[in-house]
Amino acid sequence: MSIFGEKAVKQRRRVSVGILVVAACLVGFVGGRVSFQWQYPITKEATFRNLSYAYKEIMNNYLNGADSKALIEGAAEGMVASLDDPYSMYLSGDKGEQYMKSYEDHFVGIGIEIREQDGDFIIEDTIKGAPAEKSGLKSGDTFITVDGKKTKGITLAELKQLVQGKEGTVAKLMINREGLKEPLEVSVTRGAVPVHTVASHMDKNNIGEIDVTRFAEKTDEEFKEALDSLQKQGMKGLLIDLRGNPGGLLDPTIQIAQNFVPKGKVIVQVVYKGEKQIITHKSEQTTPWKVPIAILVDAHTASSAEVLTAALKDTAGATVIGEKTFGKGIVQNFRQLKDGSVLKLTEAQWRSPNGQWIHKKGIVPTVRVEAPAYAELPRLPAGLHLKAGDYGEKVQIAQTMLQTLGYNVGVGKGIYDTDTAEAVKKFQRDEALPNSGVLNDKSAYRITLRLTEKFKAQDPQRNKALALLEAAEK
Repeated sequence: MSIFGEKAVKQRRRVSVGILVVAACLVGFVGGRVSFQWQYPITKEATFRNLSYAYKEIMNNYLNGADSKALIEGAAEGMVASLDDPYSMYLSGDKGEQYMKSYEDHFVGIGIEIREQDGDFIIEDTIKGAPAEKSGLKSGDTFITVDGKKTKGITLAELKQLVQGKEGTVAKLMINREGLKEPLEVSVTRGAVPVHTVASHMDKNNIGEIDVTRFAEKTDEEFKEALDSLQKQGMKGLLIDLRGNPGGLLDPTIQIAQNFVPKGKVIVQVVYKGEKQIITHKSEQTTPWKVPIAILVDAHTASSAEVLTAALKDTAGATVIGEKTFGKGIVQNFRQLKDGSVLKLTEAQWRSPNGQWIHKKGIVPTVRVEAPAYAELPRLPAGLHLKAGDYGEKVQIAQTMLQTLGYNVGVGKGIYDTDTAEAVKKFQRDEALPNSGVLNDKSAYRITLRLTEKFKAQDPQRNKALALLEAAEK
C-alpha cells in the first residue's frame, strides 16, 4: 500500500470517527430531550412557552420584583383551580402541612375552644386531657394577656397564633375569672392536644348512641372503644349520628363498617378513571352483628359518612332516618411533596354495595324526618351590636331565633323596631342580663344556647330513631 493510500485511509477513519461522534451527540441530545419530555410532559405543550415567557418577564422586568417560589406555587394552584372542581386543590408549603395535620389524632397547643364576645375572648370549653384542663383553666375564663401581650383589640386569628407554639414551651396567661376580684395568672405548658371525633353515651332504654363528627386518622379506634363500652353496658340497639359529618378518610370508614357488614359482603367499590382500576372493599367481619342499627343523616352528611351510611343500609339492615344526604360520591387522593405542599386530586368515584352511584344524588333515608327550620339558622357573628333602627339579614335571623323561643318580635321582619327591642329586653330580663334592648354578643350567645337546648329536647329525627330501635328490640 502506498503512503498516499495510508493517509487516505487514516483520513477516512478520522471522518468516520467524526461522523460517529456527531451521530452519538445527536442521539444523546435527542434521547435526552425525549427523556426530559417524558419526565416533564408539560414541556411538550405549545402554551408552556407562554408560561415560561411570563415567568421570565416577571422575574426580569416586574417593577416591584417577584419571588420565584411564589410564582411557581401560584401557577400550580391556578392549574388545579382551572379544573373547576371544588374538591381538587394544590396547597403550598405550610398550607399543605396544616392540611395533613388536620387528619392527625392530635395537635400541639393548649387545648381550648374560644368565643369572641363584645370585644373579649372567652374560653368556651377546655378539651379533656389537654394542657389547659390540667393547668386549671375553666369555661368562662376571659383573656387579658398572653405572654404579656394584651388581647383587647386583636383578632381571634391573632389570639390563636399567640396561644399556639412549640411543644414544651410555656404560655403565660392573665385571665379574669367570675367570682375573683383580681386577675389570675396561669402558666400552661404547650403539648399534645387529643383530637376527638367520636362521642358516645347510653340512653335510658339501653340504646347506645355514637356521634361521629368526621373521619380522621384514629376515628375507627375511637369508634371501636365506644362500641365495646356500650356493648359491655348491655346495649340493645345502636344509633349512629352522622348529621353534619363532612366525611374524611376512607380507610377508617371501612374499618368501622366491618363491625356491621357481614363477612365477605361489599362495603364500597372505588372506580378510577376509565375503569383502569376498580378496588372492591369487602368486609372482614370477625363477629356477626345482631343488634338493630339506626343512622341519622341530613343534607350535610357527605363523602365517607355517605359510604358508611350506604354500606350499612344495603348490607347490615340499618334504618336511615333524617333527610337526603349531600351526595359526594367521588374520591380524592392527596400526596404530600418534599417541601410539604399537598396535591389533592379527584381521581375516582365510588358506588354503594348495591351498585348505586350517589354523586350529586345523595342517599334517600329509609324514614324521612325533617329537622325544624330553626336548626338551619346561621350563628350570629361576633361583634354584634343591633339596636332600634337597624335592619338587614342579621336582624331577621335574631328575630327568628327570638320568635322560636317564644318572644313576640312583631311583624317587622328584618327591621329592628320597637317590638323587637321589647322582645330583646324581655329575653335579657329572663336571663338576668342587662336589659338595654340592644342585642350584643353576650345576649346573642345566650339566645344560641337556649336554641341548642330546645333542639336537643325536641330533636324529631333522634326521637324517631329511638322509637324505631325500641320497637325493634321488643
